[in-house]
Amino acid sequence: MQYASFLATDGSETWGLVIDETTYDLGPTGLNLAATIRESIETGIFGTDLDVSGAPTRPESEVTFLPSLTNPGKIICIGVNYRAHQEESGKTGQTAPTVFTRFADTQMGHLVDAVKPTSTTKFDYEGEMALVIGKEAWHVSEEDSWDHIAGYACYNDFSVRDWQKAASQWIPGKNFPTTGGFGPYLVPAADLGDVNNLTLETRVNGETRQKASVADLYFTIPQLMAYVTGFTKLNPGDVIVTGTPGGVGLFWGEGGLLNAGDVVEVEITGLGTLRNTVVDEAN
Repeated sequence: MQYASFLATDGSETWGLVIDETTYDLGPTGLNLAATIRESIETGIFGTDLDVSGAPTRPESEVTFLPSLTNPGKIICIGVNYRAHQEESGKTGQTAPTVFTRFADTQMGHLVDAVKPTSTTKFDYEGEMALVIGKEAWHVSEEDSWDHIAGYACYNDFSVRDWQKAASQWIPGKNFPTTGGFGPYLVPAADLGDVNNLTLETRVNGETRQKASVADLYFTIPQLMAYVTGFTKLNPGDVIVTGTPGGVGLFWGEGGLLNAGDVVEVEITGLGTLRNTVVDEAN
């Protein structure tokens, strides 16, 4: 199943299922099964066999996508968590995950422009896989971690490198408006099987820049779940963005960084393709 958040015909936020390139509105402007995808997770209907008969429909090509989750309580991001990215950035031998946060209002959906700030010359992509929490998670063991995950989605953690590297804390470079691509779909964990078999690929203008198996994560998903829930309680609808492979633009070579007009795609097996075009920030 492919869940998505999008704008209804009246411009309000809604959500639903995408089936054979058709959206079925299950939100406030449709069957009103829940206000948001997050609420559908909280109430336990996410990932269940829903009756969509009678739901308003539109071609997928006609909807404006929102971030897969429009109202996550927490977005926890993990840095340098693929071995190849550790090697290219010179940050090998980690003993604990590198953690930073992203704010919900910096996110955008599939096909929405990624805005390159006027204050940077170093705008970069980071294709990643995000996981969404399905139930309260506090001091979760590695063995129990999978039971706390509702689903997965593609993510692009667009990064403003000069702001990121100005100090030891990365948060400024990761929280400019409209720089967190999330979507197009949120797919239930039960539909994917072993996520270690999934492949993540990032393309810029059709050129493959990143390609890795999820199995190449340095800190595995169970390890991340145990670590993160060791210091903060996670609730349904919270997000962990698991890290990016090697091949980011900063280390790609001359011309590796992004400029207006560049089209960036993040594709993960079974999760669809997240596509965003870079535009310059308006003066």
